[in-house]
Amino acid sequence: MDFHYFRRKAVNYAALGTAVFSALFGIVFLCWILKDVLVLGLPALNTSFFTELPAPPGFEGGGVANAIVGTILITVIATVAGVPAGILAGTYLSEFGRKSRVAGAVRFLSDILVSAPSIVVGIFVYALVVGPMGGFSLLAGSLSLAIIMLPVVIRTSEEMLKLVPDATREAALALGAPQWRVTVQVVYRGALKGMITGIMLAVARVSGETAPLLFTSFNNSFWNFSLTEPTASLTVTIFNYAMAPYEEWHTIAWGAALLITAMLLTVTLLARFFAGGKSTG
Repeated sequence: MDFHYFRRKAVNYAALGTAVFSALFGIVFLCWILKDVLVLGLPALNTSFFTELPAPPGFEGGGVANAIVGTILITVIATVAGVPAGILAGTYLSEFGRKSRVAGAVRFLSDILVSAPSIVVGIFVYALVVGPMGGFSLLAGSLSLAIIMLPVVIRTSEEMLKLVPDATREAALALGAPQWRVTVQVVYRGALKGMITGIMLAVARVSGETAPLLFTSFNNSFWNFSLTEPTASLTVTIFNYAMAPYEEWHTIAWGAALLITAMLLTVTLLARFFAGGKSTG
């Protein structure tokens, strides 16, 4: 008995130690990356960085103001296009077509799309939009990010809606509420925290994408607010500046990386704050 007891304890401590070591291993490298981004990116953050356009090659100064605005525009348009469609699809899978063949096909396609390389999505949108339109555009870039965002929102919304107890739905239906009102005012409210988390996950994923934007929105050294013209973005700017032979451009690339990290952290914290007062039941 003592031998089996000590063996179980030894296995338990070994598993616990492995888990703790793995967590610490990941945290150390995460902190290392964040430290490098912070130390190397802070020198680039000045007034010019946020207010000026990129300087011509070989000239000092300049900023990434157009890339900041372009990233915000692309992400907002992608969110407006992808999130409602994803939530509605997730609602259908959870509330109306749970075991239907159509629901099974949607789940299967969503799982495939989640694991699809983003560059494949970029090439698809290039063939679908960029080619027929005759050039890169803000619209094409937003569409590519919306497609990447869609399966994440679909599956997260479905799983969060399923966590709402069926008794809650039955109680609302027993009071005479129609199905759509039960879904909107009862089920959505109960799953709000999880759905917001899924949306933030999707936004975080697409905000750091570079490959699809190289094939769709490309880049622009000037301001652009047209849906049909190439648009600068922070990720493509980081790619271009990191490949350049100018040390100052490398510093600006680190600054852009720091800015993206700070923006994602801020959005995530704000979403958690505003959803914190909502009940999950």
